[in-house]
Amino acid sequence: MPDAFHWLDVDRIAEELADAHPSRDPLSVRFTELRELVKALPGFSERPGHPVNEKILETIQMKWLEERGDAEPPDED
Repeated sequence: MPDAFHWLDVDRIAEELADAHPSRDPLSVRFTELRELVKALPGFSERPGHPVNEKILETIQMKWLEERGDAEPPDED
């Protein structure tokens, strides 16, 4: 299944979440809920030996925020 993706495909997951949940604020989603939202995405498949952890979920959350365009731009001092 070439279109399948897994936990390490954080950019793809963020894009899929932004498309699937355009009105959700990524920062208001708890990691337990985020894990379930990702697992429910069409094409998502967990791979043996690649479990999800807090660091991956945090990365997905931040990339989802960026994908929505809500991220603060970097300071240009």
